[in-house]
This record gives sequence, C-alpha cells and structure tokens, in this order.
Amino acid sequence: MTVEQPILLNPIGIVKTGKENPREVPVSGRQLAEVEIFPPYRQGLLRIEANSHLWLLLWFHKADRHVLSTVPHRMNPNLPEYGVFGLRAPNRPNPIGLTLVELDSVEEGVLRVIGLDAIKGTPVLDIKPYFEHDIVFSPTTPHISAVDYRVRWSMFLKQALVHHQEPCTDLYLGVRMAITAEQIMGHLNTPELKVSVIGTLCLADTLQGLSRARLASPARFTFQENRDLSCSVWENHQYRLSLTANKGFSAEELESLADSQLFVINISSVSNKKGGTGNA
Repeated sequence: MTVEQPILLNPIGIVKTGKENPREVPVSGRQLAEVEIFPPYRQGLLRIEANSHLWLLLWFHKADRHVLSTVPHRMNPNLPEYGVFGLRAPNRPNPIGLTLVELDSVEEGVLRVIGLDAIKGTPVLDIKPYFEHDIVFSPTTPHISAVDYRVRWSMFLKQALVHHQEPCTDLYLGVRMAITAEQIMGHLNTPELKVSVIGTLCLADTLQGLSRARLASPARFTFQENRDLSCSVWENHQYRLSLTANKGFSAEELESLADSQLFVINISSVSNKKGGTGNA
C-alpha cells in the first residue's frame, strides 16, 4: 500500500442522541447518549456488557480536514499553537475521534453510554473494550487547563469518578481541592509536586487519582487517615500550599462557593522559608 491508496471504512453504527452543533458538545461531562449499532454488526456486541468502559472510535464528519495545527480554543484561547497530532482537536487530516465512555446498558443493538462527546449523527467506526492494562497512571503531558471554571469542574469530576467510582462528599471535596491547587500551583501531574493528605480514605483516593502522585518512583504522595480533619498540602520547589477544609458543606456548595469560604488557605515560599498567607 502506498500513501496514494485510500482506505475504505464502513461505519458500524451511529450516535443517535446529543447536540447537533459541534460547538455545543460539552468538553467533558457525564451526559447519557445512545449509540445504535447497525444490524449486520450486532453479533459483534456479544457479551460486551461484561465491560464497564469502552473506547469508541468515531468519524468527525463535520471536521475541517485541512488543519494541521491549532490553538485549543475551547480550553484556553490564550494557549500557544499545537500540532493536531498532539491534541484531541476534532479538526485534523483524518478526523478519527477516540473517546472513553462508561457502558450503562445494551438493548437490541443500542448502547447507552455515559460521557460521549460527539454530536448526533456521528458515524461510529469501531468499539474496543477498556482493559485494565490500558492505564498509564502518571503520563507526561502538556498542561492544557480550561479557562472556564465550570469546564474545569466537569473535567476533574469526570476523572475523579472514573478513579474513585463513588460520588461521595469527600470526592467532591477532593475535586475542589485539586482545582484550587491547580490554579495556584499549576500542573498537578508533575514529578516535582508532592501531595500530602490528612483526612478520609475517600479524600486521599480522590486526590491521588487527580494528581497522579505515586508512593514511589518518584515518591510524591503521603497520607494520614483522620476522620476529623480534611487537609491537603501541595509543595514544589517554590511554594507550599495548605488547604484545610471547613466542615459541613454539601456537594453543590463545594462546587459553587468561593475558595475562601471552603478552605483555610496558607501559601508560603519554600525557597526562602518566608512568605505570607493568602486567600484565593
């Protein structure tokens, strides 16, 4: 095969629900969607319900196929330009989309999935199960953070739920701590950022999942169980950030209230052991 020879792909299904304008599709979220698999391919769904998560390969049929570099505008229009092969942007020479979804149910060739980021009518090229060995716990990636707080909340919450698997109050607390820490300390998944947690197992599990901080190689994460205190400390070569949670907030309040209402915040300089405290 040469580069001039085309590759013929026949869609196996289609996205049946969702927005019709690509700009209206949430960057992240847990919206429920339906994917219809065409009758000739339904035998391929045999025992697919044994999987909790699936990779969907999609064809972004409304994409601009002439784009080779772009700015991730929906995340942050102030970021520099990246080549499309280093982004998940839909506009690219071969607009194949890869999205991880949670399988809710299967009935008569229709998959009900959670977290699909595609418009109604998007062709489905293939389905693959998410296997345990697919995970890279702490990969190296560029820091592309959303400007919009609601988008950041949605993305962190989705990641936390995938990791912790339970929407408990301390999961929401962990999400808010991570968002606040990222705003002050920058990229959370970096080798030089160390994370210490005092609190419940749920809080520690959530923050470890969001920061991707390992116990070794490098040692970035420590935990002390305490049911009466919820605190996280984030430290790099320059700063030390301490977030101590005030008690009694609901999940909705943890999403919406100001940092200064939720936490006692202390920021100090590591380099000269001086510095004050502040409220974000």
